[in-house]
This record gives sequence, C-alpha cells and structure tokens, in this order.
Amino acid sequence: MSTYIRILFFFFFFGCILPNQINAQDQKLDRLRGEIARLEKISGGTVGVGIIHLESGRELMFNDEHSFPMASSYKIPIAVQLLKRVEAGEMRLDSLVNLTLKDVHPGSGTISRLLNDPGVALSALNLMELMMLISDNSATDLCMRLAGGPDDINNMMKKNGVEGITVDRPTVVLIANYLGIEMSADETMSMEEFDEAVDAISREDREKAMAAFSKDPRDQSTPQAMAKLLQLIWEGKLLNKKNTELLLDIMYRCETGDARLKGMLPPNTRVAHKTGTIGGTTNDVGIINLPGDSGHVITVVFVKESELSVSQREQAIAHIARAVYDYFLFN
Repeated sequence: MSTYIRILFFFFFFGCILPNQINAQDQKLDRLRGEIARLEKISGGTVGVGIIHLESGRELMFNDEHSFPMASSYKIPIAVQLLKRVEAGEMRLDSLVNLTLKDVHPGSGTISRLLNDPGVALSALNLMELMMLISDNSATDLCMRLAGGPDDINNMMKKNGVEGITVDRPTVVLIANYLGIEMSADETMSMEEFDEAVDAISREDREKAMAAFSKDPRDQSTPQAMAKLLQLIWEGKLLNKKNTELLLDIMYRCETGDARLKGMLPPNTRVAHKTGTIGGTTNDVGIINLPGDSGHVITVVFVKESELSVSQREQAIAHIARAVYDYFLFN
C-alpha cells in the first residue's frame, strides 16, 4: 500500500468511522442520563450523579451544577489526608490515641460502648477503620484531628486539583448545626451536654435549621468533585501503592448501605464505597467492579432535600447504580 493510500485510509477511518462510534456512545450516554432523570423522581428530592468509567474515561455528570451535603461520605477525604500525614512521617498508623468521655459524639457505636470502661486507647488505624467501616462519628472526629483539621484536608484537595468539595466541621458540630445548636469547630461537648443543648432548642428553631441545612455551603461536594477524588485514589495519584490498597480494601469492606449502590447489583459484586445520611440527605459514593474485562466504574449518587423515607431514597440510589452497571457492562 502506497504512503498516499495509507494517509487516505487513516483520515477515512479516524475521521469518519470513529466519530460515528463516539456519537453512538454519546447517544447511549444520553439515554442513561434520561434514565437517571426518570429515577430522580422516585427519590423525592434532587439527585446528583457522577460517573467515570475508569478504563475508557467515559463519564456522565447529572445535576453537577448543584452542591450536595456529603454527610458521612466526607470521611473519604479525611482518610486520605490522614494517610498522607503517615506518608510524610508526621504520624504512624499504630500510634495510640487515648479516648475520654468528651470524645464520644452523636452517631457512634463501638467507641461509646468501649468507653463504659476507663482507660481506652485505640490506634490511628483502628479509628480510621471505625470511621470508614461503620461510620463511627467519634472515630471520625478523632481522625479529623489526626489529619490536621479541615484546612489541611481542603488544602490537600486543592493541591491535587479537586475543586468543588469542602470539609469544614467535625461531625459533632455538623450535627449540632443541623439541629439548630450554635457550636464552633473548636468547642467540645460530652453527650450529656449535647443532649441538654438539643432539649433547649425550640421545635420551630430546630425545623428552621434542618430546612436550611442543604443550603449551607459547608461540607458539600459536587458530583464531579467526589468522582474525581475517587478517580485520583484509584489511580494512585494521592497515596502510595501500600496506602492506596489499604484505603480501597477498607472501602470494599464498608458495612453500611447494603441497600444503596449494592442494593440491586448481582450478588458478590465488589463495591468500594462510603455512605452518608443526615436529614433529607442520603448518599453512597464508590467504585463498582464490573464482571470480566468490563472494568470499573466510579458511581457517585447524592440525594438531598427529600421528604421520603431513607429506604425509598436508597431504592432510587440502587436503581441508578443498576442502570450504570448495565450500561457499562453492555456498552
């Protein structure tokens, strides 16, 4: 074949056929977008979705002009920054942290049970696993402290090009603000003091605070920002190989939200994920392993401002995740 013919063939193949293939893929993604728009209605609120197929780079963002309360899904950037401090030699995962009654915060299980006895100490790794596996809020606030606090977490994300996501408050402050309690990030409360503060808030003030919560720009993310953060983790661009594998392993073992991303997927589908729930917000964000050589797909689903039950919102998340799974399995 002459050079001239080869050039003609090149321009014909890459200039004509591939764009048609790309357009066909775009049209199918538009159909997926339409399906997500249909499923948004069963959530009872506003849904934000971020999708990236890691092997092909195909992506879809739905309602990305919105920011969504991350709730406990904000524990992912906390874990990343904690591990970055470990890599920098600023702390060790086997370092022990002494716990006191002031460290017990709302939304905690294991730690509150442990502190029935005095003299409890857990390692940084123990705390990170409790934060990520069962979403223990006491462990989370200790991990945030170990990570250097919100400023260090946000600076890490900006340095790595993650825009549109911000971590601002410990969980105890976030929950207090949601309930209408004025509390700053550097304040501490025992559970007894917290309960007394909640009882002092009028029903009217509490309802106003809850209604305003989703409009508060703190501790929010766009779907694209969370999807990008997960992509950087997966690609090993934030942490070294050992800590990337550690974090993903913990996320694969997440014990919350079985009815969300995983809810309608085939049995034994592996999903590295983290959930979040507060008020009218229900989230699940993660990486779904597709069968065979179909690859892996980041799937971020946020739901906000829904008055339906959590189980109904979870159903919407599960349907969206299944639509994403089927699309990238067969296209």
